[in-house]
Amino acid sequence: MKKILAFLYNYQSLLYKGFLYVVSCFFVIYLFPVKSQFAYEFSEGELWAYETLYAPFDFAIIKTAEEIQLEKEELRNEVITFFDVDQTIETKVIDNYSLKFSKYFPFSKSSSRHKVHYQYGISLLTNIYQKGVLPINYQHKGGESAALIIDRSETDLPFVSLLNLNELSTFLEINMAAKFKSYEKSYYNLFFEILEPNLSYNASYSDRSFNALYETISPTRGLVRKGEVIISTNETIENKKWIILDSLRQQFSSESLSPTNYRLTLLGYGLMVGLLMLILFIFIYKYRMPIFENNTKMTFIFFNVLIMVLLSTTVIKFNATYLYALPICIFPLIIKTFFDARLGLFIHVLTVIMIGFIAPNSYEYVVLQILAGIVTILGASELYKRANLFITVFQITLVYLLSYSSFILIRVVDLESLDYLVFGLFLINGLLTLFVQPLIYLYEKIFKLVSDVSLLELSDMNSVVFKELSNKAPGTFHHSLQVANLAEAAANAINANALLTRVGALYHDIGKMNRPTFFSENQRGSISPHDDLSPVESAGIIIGHVLEGIEMARKYNLPDRVIDFIRTHHGTSKVYYFYKKQQEISDEVDEKMFTYLGPKPFSKETAIVMMADAVEAASKSLKEPTIERLESFVTRIINQQLEDKQFVQSDITFAEIETVKKVLTSKLINVYHLRIEYPD
Repeated sequence: MKKILAFLYNYQSLLYKGFLYVVSCFFVIYLFPVKSQFAYEFSEGELWAYETLYAPFDFAIIKTAEEIQLEKEELRNEVITFFDVDQTIETKVIDNYSLKFSKYFPFSKSSSRHKVHYQYGISLLTNIYQKGVLPINYQHKGGESAALIIDRSETDLPFVSLLNLNELSTFLEINMAAKFKSYEKSYYNLFFEILEPNLSYNASYSDRSFNALYETISPTRGLVRKGEVIISTNETIENKKWIILDSLRQQFSSESLSPTNYRLTLLGYGLMVGLLMLILFIFIYKYRMPIFENNTKMTFIFFNVLIMVLLSTTVIKFNATYLYALPICIFPLIIKTFFDARLGLFIHVLTVIMIGFIAPNSYEYVVLQILAGIVTILGASELYKRANLFITVFQITLVYLLSYSSFILIRVVDLESLDYLVFGLFLINGLLTLFVQPLIYLYEKIFKLVSDVSLLELSDMNSVVFKELSNKAPGTFHHSLQVANLAEAAANAINANALLTRVGALYHDIGKMNRPTFFSENQRGSISPHDDLSPVESAGIIIGHVLEGIEMARKYNLPDRVIDFIRTHHGTSKVYYFYKKQQEISDEVDEKMFTYLGPKPFSKETAIVMMADAVEAASKSLKEPTIERLESFVTRIINQQLEDKQFVQSDITFAEIETVKKVLTSKLINVYHLRIEYPD
């Protein structure tokens, strides 16, 4: 039992990564829809680039949405529209008719003309309400038949027999008896004032009527028999062929899998996902070891991969078209912000490939997203500047639009085939990508990571740390400023992260605050506290400022990316002054007592700070600096670091180191105000 516990304790980090790998693979496979997938990618207007395709089984040709809509329109003439009848309206209208008749027909009430015209008007109203008056502004969308519902009974009649108040004049013109024609205008004015609709549209019955008729529409037309040639090699995929191929794809995907095929499909997904995840693990292990060793950062990376897969599968299940609105380029932006561009692009490509297995038009989807990811990585820099973020989002959106348009033109060479909905989705994608800033802030708080915005805050000279450093160790404070200036210039010269480099340089020596007088830049006069100590004790104090700096950084809640500069700025070099002193005293010297614990710099930024720190500190010892002496001096110090193999774990090249040498020399020349001596 003790051995098992010891094993678990010693390998807990590695076991956690194994657990992370298994859980990630399982989660992705669980999200993927397990179904048969059509083995071919095709688009209308292109050539069929595969072998001749034969029908693998009998299948029906599925009608297009346009065909079904056309059939629906044709069936509209057969749809019955239902109306509810309000019988009280007729009585109300006739009462109003009686009250207002004399206003439009000024006959004597005792005259026969009054009686005849009055009764004729009553007969017209009765005739109108026996059929019905439609609601005001009613827009008819049904067929030629109507049904009136009165006390749960139904009366069928032609729709044209119903009166629309807007057509009252036409109705009277057609139905008015010849002997009353001279009074047509009077009847019109009276009826126009008193008539009210007695029909109301019954949506429930009408919709039921519509749906019952629409259910008779068959979603398919024709049948393709097993073994029939669907399309031959290099044949153009014109509209009819495309419909047949799309019908086969839909039928293929909708077929339920047998238990054996289900397990095989699941195994295929498992192998694919497992391989992609393993490649990601291997890449981080080989090229980003500090990230691999940090479980929080590994969790952060795989958490984002899973989030993107989850969002993509959810959108695909809802409506695959909306996949283009998903701002997947947020992911490489975040990875680049917290880590680096190369890792961001690599993870983005693997994630897109993974999603491509379930995305419709997977080739098109993968190409679009990879192109957008490349532009994201190349274009995104200093996102804490709002203008840069908007420029990056504009570039991403533009690449989406141009890439999609190119696919359409290649396939059909027809601008009318452009789906403007997809263009709108790309614009939504760009707008959603702008939310990367609040997301970065949220991730900083959850995963304790650091972004450029945080680095800007850390570089504030009015912070508690710098005030304490300037009070307790003014020489170290000035040294740190000088190193920061040198390192920032060098980082800019080789396209490293200049802001991170500067912040790391500002904090690299905060451990000297505990015992500032033991460091030469803080000493006054020729008296040194090291005079009373042995070389071993002195070396211990000097080396100890690294560990004390790390502890102090933890106290001030500095992020790990900044603490890395404190840990690595001396690498595994020696405290040469006291090492040489000990050699003068004793023949046997324990080198470990005079060697910094490391680790060695593992990035361009930490390597630059190591070089700048050594050069700046040693330059103070130059009595009469000249340009030639400074060049030789910088070269000698950095070459010594190269001989000690201090940069083998960082990704800095020899060419970049040479550039750093030139920058440091140039900056030191400016510091010492040196000029070329002109001949007499």
